[in-house]
Amino acid sequence: MIRRPAAWHVATLVAATAETSHARRLVFDVPTWPGNDAGAHVDVHLTAPDGYQATRSYSLASSGEGTRITLAVDEVPTGEVSPFLVHDLQVGDPVEVHGPLGAFFIWTPPAAPAAPPVQLIAGGSGVVPLYAIASAHAASGDQTRLRMLYSVRTPADVFFRSELQSFTTTAHPLQLDFIYTRRAPQEYHSAPGRVTREQLTALTWDAASDPLVYVCGPTSFVETVAEWLVAAGHHPGRVRTERFGGT
Repeated sequence: MIRRPAAWHVATLVAATAETSHARRLVFDVPTWPGNDAGAHVDVHLTAPDGYQATRSYSLASSGEGTRITLAVDEVPTGEVSPFLVHDLQVGDPVEVHGPLGAFFIWTPPAAPAAPPVQLIAGGSGVVPLYAIASAHAASGDQTRLRMLYSVRTPADVFFRSELQSFTTTAHPLQLDFIYTRRAPQEYHSAPGRVTREQLTALTWDAASDPLVYVCGPTSFVETVAEWLVAAGHHPGRVRTERFGGT
């Protein structure tokens, strides 16, 4: 695993596009950035004209070397930071970021060619660091068996749709499954609803495969999924979790 020193950096917004109707993809140029480890996060620090300051953590959607970082921010209407990042931050504006942070949730291609599989489980915008892992897997040509279960409200709420689909057609493809909680496409195999224990069992690597599992999403989602995984026989030390709340 690459250990990159965390520090404060000045990041300048160089590109911004709509990710969904309520989320925005932000690309920043950070001249002093040491590179992106898949699964890492940063603290974004904002200062208002009246001097009020706020800091929130966001996962990186970027992976690999370079001095640019990508965030995908989902708006929390009652939040202090996400509405500004989604609606008001303009290309050319600077922000302060602290990072890269988070050693436990980082994934790097294993040295062993026959490494155990990796299971990614995302709830909503919790897909962001898991997308970075899938992207790093595709870019490296790593042979590790990789699977993602993505729980999302509707098809229109899917982050990184085209990129994730492209990862399913690589030489060592991502196995991608969706759970839709509010509205599903016509070809979907069941009625919309929250992830069930039975779906989790059917759509993830079983405990006998000894997968390394990454779970990210709202606190209740992450805690429930982690509890079910351990109850199904997964070793707690092989289940890595990251939670988020309002921002």
